[in-house]
Amino acid sequence: MSALTEGLQDFVNQVPEVLQPVGVGLVGMIPYVEGEGAAALGIIAGVNPIVAGIAGAVGNFLSVLVVVLLSSRVRQSVVARRAGRSGLDGTVQTLEAPGSTSGSTPRSARQAKGQTRLRGWLTRFGVPGASLLAPLALPTQLTAAFFVASGVSKQRVLLWQAIAIIVWTAAVAAAATGVLSLLGW
Repeated sequence: MSALTEGLQDFVNQVPEVLQPVGVGLVGMIPYVEGEGAAALGIIAGVNPIVAGIAGAVGNFLSVLVVVLLSSRVRQSVVARRAGRSGLDGTVQTLEAPGSTSGSTPRSARQAKGQTRLRGWLTRFGVPGASLLAPLALPTQLTAAFFVASGVSKQRVLLWQAIAIIVWTAAVAAAATGVLSLLGW
């Protein structure tokens, strides 16, 4: 493990110091790695913990922002299409639900389980609680898309996803810093 860490640190030391946070931010955009994983990797690689935490969180949030904006447009189109298909009696013909198995590729079992858990948290704790708990089930990008598809306003999704990203990234960055201090790195 030490050789892997040393190799990572050597690689990061070859990157100009001003670009190191950009690299951490790009890693933070990767689902399942997210801001917290990027911050921890940046800290292990020798980037200042505060810089790594901020860069990881910013990268994660930027990817969530893109997902929310795209998801919002898709939802608006679907809602408009459904409204256009309403019959004379006022009923709306429904479109196929996301993740349904008829004519679509089945979701992975892990993703389906995470979405089920997230739906329960959203019902039980609302957007704030579900946003804070969601990283335990799904990446923030998928969580944000789920919230928007559920009809939560994009501003509310962005606010609570930002808070969750900051909380989780700060907690993991602090833990990584503490563990490395205990190990004498």
